[in-house]
Amino acid sequence: MELYLIRHGIAAVREDYTNDEERPLTDKGRQKTAQVAKQLHDRGLRFDVILSSPLVRAKETAVILQKAGLGCNIEEFTPLAPDGDIEAWISWLKQRWQTDTSDKSLALVGHQPDLGNWAETLVWGNAQEKLILKKAGVIGIKVPDTQSPIAQSELFLLTSPKWLL
Repeated sequence: MELYLIRHGIAAVREDYTNDEERPLTDKGRQKTAQVAKQLHDRGLRFDVILSSPLVRAKETAVILQKAGLGCNIEEFTPLAPDGDIEAWISWLKQRWQTDTSDKSLALVGHQPDLGNWAETLVWGNAQEKLILKKAGVIGIKVPDTQSPIAQSELFLLTSPKWLL
């Protein structure tokens, strides 16, 4: 399966919101994310499922991906919130594989440093906080159909939105 870790787009300034969870994308963030989504679509990407952090900026990013034709199904997934647990996602993935083996491509929309750390864990077995995912950036990982994908996965894409645009 191909897994795409996608960081949310440019969000409103943290200091302008008492609750970080409610920070939306800025106009520039929506525009840039839509351009990235179009480029991904034009390159033939389609997601069987888009899992999104419950935070507003991530959910808005997931909707932009959906509107660009990258996937029909968006599911809110609490472990994608900041400081989320990759083991919860691995459990979700195992259950999904037991009931539906047709998924070929999955997108996770979340936050940095978590997405970078999850990628490092899947590829190398532990997080070293070295992979930096820019806003609206994408990491692509081939995840094997094994009991645990940790340290068994293959990184095939790490790109900033600047490269896509």
